[in-house]
Amino acid sequence: MAAAHDWVQSARRTLEIERTALDALRARLDATFARACELMLDCTGRVVVSGMGKSGHVAGKIAATLASTGTPAFFLHPAEAGHGDLGMITRGDLLLALSNSGETTEIVALLPQVKRLGVPLILVTGNSGSTLAQRADVVLDAGVPLEACPHNLAPTASTTAALALGDALAVALLGARGFSPEDFARAHPGGALGRQLLLLVSDVMRTGAALPRVPPGTLLRDGLLEMSRKGLGLTIVVGAEDRIEGVFTDGDLRRALETQVDIHRKTMAEVMTRGGHRIAPDALATQAARLMETRRVTALPVADAAGRLVGALNVHDLMRAGVV
Repeated sequence: MAAAHDWVQSARRTLEIERTALDALRARLDATFARACELMLDCTGRVVVSGMGKSGHVAGKIAATLASTGTPAFFLHPAEAGHGDLGMITRGDLLLALSNSGETTEIVALLPQVKRLGVPLILVTGNSGSTLAQRADVVLDAGVPLEACPHNLAPTASTTAALALGDALAVALLGARGFSPEDFARAHPGGALGRQLLLLVSDVMRTGAALPRVPPGTLLRDGLLEMSRKGLGLTIVVGAEDRIEGVFTDGDLRRALETQVDIHRKTMAEVMTRGGHRIAPDALATQAARLMETRRVTALPVADAAGRLVGALNVHDLMRAGVV
């Protein structure tokens, strides 16, 4: 078995070869890349991404990245295209083909249909003089001088270059479309970013009997019991029509005890923090998290536009919702 040093050296060699390939790719980028971006931006249909073998796996990832960043796209397996899937390509689409050799038989077979429909062809290849390159509208040179495979056979550096070029296209288009984090979240409602950017305070706040609330004339003793029962880390002091007059938190309790107040005589109005921080129910849950962090509080009342108490939440509610 090889020594640990040999494993590490092999890995470093692989990464160095792939880094060199990416550096060369970066240096080659020119107006041809810009033309590819323009064609993809002007596409009124979908970007159809296709490739065989390892290039097919890369093509699938590129299609997924494009689709999730504002460019409608899907992967078409070129071998299946000849058995009915060719009908997935329609007028207004664009074909982004990956073929390191530029001679992939299954992709060459797509050309008559592609040309008949007037579908533009962008080719990512390592062979600019190939059959596919001669028929393409735009040729993106992703050629590498050497694969990381010690036999220079297994697609490694070449697939890394193709994948990186696909990412570069997706990110350039993302910027041109003005694609925002909110747009990304709408495409990923089940992911962490979706939760962060789509979840509202009203989705996670506590309501009804779970709210710790007392009128201003309540004795401090009873306000403490309410805070303990509800377990939110504060008691909200409300007046007429449930309008928030103030809050009483753990910090207020410490300050009150330092002055040796009589919890059986003092009222909540005398020891509460008047006003206090609050948030609207239609605010993003991430805004509540930022407010808690900047104001160094662990819980917040939720108030409507008239200042009426409609809910409350604490940092644990945000954690359970996956916001923080």
